Amino acid sequence: MSTIISLRTKWTTNITALKIIIGLWFHLTNHKLLSSLPLMRTINDIFPLLDKPVNIAITTHQKPDADAMGSSLGLYNFLIQFDHDVTVISPTNWAIWVNWMPGAKKVIDYELQKQKAEAALDNANWLFCLDFNNFDRAKKLAPKLAALKCLKILIDHHEAPDEQNFDYGVSDTTRSSTCEMIYDFILASGYKDKITTDVAECIYAGVVADTGSFRFPSVSANVHRIVADLKDKGLLHTPVHEALYDNFLENRLRFIGNVLLNRMEIFYEYNTALIAIPKSDLIKYNIKTGDTEGLVNYPMSIQGIKLVALVIDRDEERKWSFRSKGDFDCNAFARKYFEGGGHFYAAGGRSSDSLPETVKRFKQVIKENESQLQ
Repeated sequence: MSTIISLRTKWTTNITALKIIIGLWFHLTNHKLLSSLPLMRTINDIFPLLDKPVNIAITTHQKPDADAMGSSLGLYNFLIQFDHDVTVISPTNWAIWVNWMPGAKKVIDYELQKQKAEAALDNANWLFCLDFNNFDRAKKLAPKLAALKCLKILIDHHEAPDEQNFDYGVSDTTRSSTCEMIYDFILASGYKDKITTDVAECIYAGVVADTGSFRFPSVSANVHRIVADLKDKGLLHTPVHEALYDNFLENRLRFIGNVLLNRMEIFYEYNTALIAIPKSDLIKYNIKTGDTEGLVNYPMSIQGIKLVALVIDRDEERKWSFRSKGDFDCNAFARKYFEGGGHFYAAGGRSSDSLPETVKRFKQVIKENESQLQ
């Protein structure tokens, strides 16, 4: 009997060892296979196909800003010159102060015109995704984008792109804006002659907005060369600036005054400023999409401030915006604490907590980052 038990023990031990070896082999093999899967191909590969008319859809992130809308419409006005059938689709509504852009009246709001938007997407041979690199940023449109079988092309400058969802693309965090990348795309394609005034205005708008009117560290010599070239092509920059920055209603200015007076806290011990806006303020001042754009930058003018955080109480969640100076990484901060991300000096995030709770959490986490904020 003892001999049988001993044999059983040895047999069980051998089987267990064999299972471990087989499991390890599958793990290593699968890892090798996964690591060898091709990532998205270089965007240069689509240049030879540009002059063959196809159905194209262009989309961007929810609540598109000047760079998102500018890159989308800049590309739109470029592509229609090849007789492509091009449709721009926004996942949500957008600020009225980008409605001046050439082609803006043809943009489809997915939430308002879902059937029309999905028909255009279903007919698309190509899908361009601009100024976002993860379908989640497209809100309710995300599942539809993921399910599409057409060629998907990424042009974006944010960190951590979800490359496996794109066939072609370019992701470059050194670029100041997606509009800068659209200019580069057109230049590299060999069709620089197709940078019309309509294209130029859209590109310039996004470059100006995403560089903080050329103040951010992301502004390179290339940015200024682009602007010079657009000016040489006939761009009138003053009307673009007026359309972006002198195109609001009185209520927004009064709202900003209230925010700076009553909703801003300064934590000098952490070189940090916080603006927390309750929903009641949005209702009182009749704040619409785009009216809070740029608000996060105001406290950056305070001497010594290294980090600015803006949180707004939206219907379904609390939305965060972060800006920083020096060596403080907004992207890492947003990813670690507030389910967000973006760029080193500018990022966004979200929270499902109530406004008081998420503000309380922010005050706790800046203490954890005290040494980095000095």
